[in-house]
Amino acid sequence: MQTQLKEPKVASFGSSTEKISKFRWSICGLLFFATTINYLDRQVLSLTWKDFLVPEFHWTDSDYGTITALFSIFYAISMLFAGRFVDWMDTKKGFLWAIGVWSIGAIIHAFCGIATSGILTGNWFVGFAGAKESIHAIDNTTLVISTSVSLFIFARFVLALGEAGNFPAAIKATAEYFPKKDRALSTSIFNAGATVGALAAPVTIPFIAAAWGWEMAFILIGALGFIWMAFWVFMYRKPETHPRVNKAELEYIQQDIVTHEQVSEPVIATSAKKISFGQCFKYKQTWAFAFGKFMTDGVWWFYLFWTPAYLKDIYKMDATQSALPLFVLYMITLLSIIGGWLPSYFVDKKGMNPYEGRMKAMLIFAFFPLLALLAQPLGQFSYWMPVLIIGIAGAAHQAWSANIFSTIGDMFPKSAIATVTGIGGMAGGVGSFLINKGSGVLFTHAGETQMQFMGFQGKEAGYFIIFSICAVGYLIGWVVMKSLVPKYKPITDL
Repeated sequence: MQTQLKEPKVASFGSSTEKISKFRWSICGLLFFATTINYLDRQVLSLTWKDFLVPEFHWTDSDYGTITALFSIFYAISMLFAGRFVDWMDTKKGFLWAIGVWSIGAIIHAFCGIATSGILTGNWFVGFAGAKESIHAIDNTTLVISTSVSLFIFARFVLALGEAGNFPAAIKATAEYFPKKDRALSTSIFNAGATVGALAAPVTIPFIAAAWGWEMAFILIGALGFIWMAFWVFMYRKPETHPRVNKAELEYIQQDIVTHEQVSEPVIATSAKKISFGQCFKYKQTWAFAFGKFMTDGVWWFYLFWTPAYLKDIYKMDATQSALPLFVLYMITLLSIIGGWLPSYFVDKKGMNPYEGRMKAMLIFAFFPLLALLAQPLGQFSYWMPVLIIGIAGAAHQAWSANIFSTIGDMFPKSAIATVTGIGGMAGGVGSFLINKGSGVLFTHAGETQMQFMGFQGKEAGYFIIFSICAVGYLIGWVVMKSLVPKYKPITDL
């Protein structure tokens, strides 16, 4: 990846002539693995509910839609405050708190069966197997559903509370360790962790659940976060104080500050004033970012949460049978790494400023999701057609996502980056709530009434409607963003 940057072997900034170190890529690697774990934890429920939880708790699509929708709204609200929290605690402590909380939340899911049994029967000390027996002996299915759904909603709340801190902290760390021209690439690299997490999930989680129970899938995957925390504690410091970042690399990182002038020492970052929510909302740049997230985040979350159910409902695949198609789907999304390279090409080769290059790249990526309009029609020939199309749409989303995150660093000072990221994340979470709750209600209604739409019947009609919404979201988002901020205009009065 580093060859894409054409960075010098010796520094060309300031007075240093020593060989430039590359420790910033180690930090980028840590952010990549944190995002991978983030998406693994998020995926456990979507890969277990149809085959393992429905037989135990009797959920419908609407019940699952409620759980995922509320997770989205919890995540949205938490994102609003997570950015402020990370700016207040600063990157290192903020990230530790975030991943610690979400790892606990992931593990809590495993005990929802025991808690359901305890609440309904009064017997709390039954173990996982005993909880299943107790729940199966309960005649009141409605009570089992409502109790278990409530408990899983609580677990998702804790998970969302912690996971909301991942992207504000990662974007802030990227701004600390990379110059503006490299941030889209570094962001696309760590953001690829979402794809790798989604890629690893279907080839691990269903098999863990089948071998040791769905509870162990939540516990084992959730424990990965605590391992990551140990690496973060020992490896992360600010670049200007890190012993593994030499003078040449620090000058490269801070080139936007030194602007290629000859200086005797690298610039040491100083703490800027804290930015209030009210100040951020005064700027069109904030609204442009937030609207772009609102229109597109829900698309990715729909693909993430509902594709396993789609393969189950339409093609009758269980969790293990869908492992290969899902693996292929997320392998395709790795193409999103182009999202980091393309803006750099426009900047370096075409002379565009970073914002202009990013927006041009985002327009290109916005056209690929239109293929989702064909997912359901072509799916009549083979399930591989929607799998390939969703993979391409997912790659386009991740490429878009890497660039829309980087627009914050283009426009705002570092002291506001996590806060603005949180505002956009809240908007994206609201969009995700709407699409997940709407999907669950629509699929249940379509299945019960065998509704017809555009030649499709039942749940196939429901999926066609949602795929169509997903297809056009990016172009709508881009047009509004470009209208609000037509040209590069950084914020200078904060």
